[in-house]
Amino acid sequence: MIKKTPNPVDIHVGSRVRLRRMLIGLSQDKLGEELGLTFQQVQKYEKGTNRIGASRLWQIAKILGVPVQFFFEDLSEPDAGGAAAAGGFAEADAETPVFMDFISSNEGMQLNKYFPLISDMAVRKRIVDLVRSLADEEARDRRSAAAMAAPAASEVNA
Repeated sequence: MIKKTPNPVDIHVGSRVRLRRMLIGLSQDKLGEELGLTFQQVQKYEKGTNRIGASRLWQIAKILGVPVQFFFEDLSEPDAGGAAAAGGFAEADAETPVFMDFISSNEGMQLNKYFPLISDMAVRKRIVDLVRSLADEEARDRRSAAAMAAPAASEVNA
């Protein structure tokens, strides 16, 4: 039996529901209660496992205080065959899903919540510089490890 994979549009809409819900500090339990659903059903909506119907999406938009269009932002138009148009879900556009994954994570939500509360612009700049420095250092470490592994791999093939 072949397992059906969620439609990319349903995944996108669900991730936008999760993003907004977390931004306003609403739990899955509370959203489910407002909708007359269990938190498990909300989880399925957020993962894209279950498709959200139009009337339910309208209800969710009202509860979360956003227009329905919010759930479709950053989504490319599908072509006539139902697949994503060029650039929609292509690898070249990989930064958008990575960003959405981060912004929807607990750490991303916390940074989004607390960073704007820092009013001192010099402190904010130092935080950004620190994060950039740590990311650069990690990238250098990965490149160095890959360079060290490359000769070992070629020796095996020799």
